[in-house]
Amino acid sequence: MKIELKEYNQSWYSRGRSNLIVILWWLIQGTLFRFSLHNMYGWRNFLLRLFGAKIDKSVQVRSSAKFTYPWKVEIGAYSWIGDDVKLYSLDNIIIGSNCVISQESYLCTGTHDTTDPYFGLITKPIIIKDGVWVASDVFIYPGVTINELAVVAARSTVVNDISSKGIYGGTPAKFLKKRIINRNTIHNKNI
Repeated sequence: MKIELKEYNQSWYSRGRSNLIVILWWLIQGTLFRFSLHNMYGWRNFLLRLFGAKIDKSVQVRSSAKFTYPWKVEIGAYSWIGDDVKLYSLDNIIIGSNCVISQESYLCTGTHDTTDPYFGLITKPIIIKDGVWVASDVFIYPGVTINELAVVAARSTVVNDISSKGIYGGTPAKFLKKRIINRNTIHNKNI
């Protein structure tokens, strides 16, 4: 058995919009979106919604974040998408409210079948529920659900679902401890 990439075929796959819309999005993302000023969150949210994303008006998306297909993305209220975050949205990506997806994290909804000699495409959604913090440079595999109030430590690789209120870290990410939220904590530790 050998791999035959010349036989690769993803004709069954639908990007969800026409080629024209896909190209138009890539042009807009590479210009009007990318070069918008730091605090122009409303403008970037408008552009994302214009291309079909379901994004609350309170969401803060940095200008260097990249969305493959925004019409397959949903982001809840008061969530933050950091610098250089990549949402490889071949399938749906659903991010709840009050979530932080920190800089350089990669949410990947597409992979390939390693048992297929033609390297067939596989897509699965990613679901991130309310109150989750995905720290810097985290890679999230297709089909993963990160449950409420969980934390994924920096530079982790998430290949399996993450439990509610769990703090996970490593490659692959493993349970470290429970997250305890203390309402009596001072907001600014530098005071």
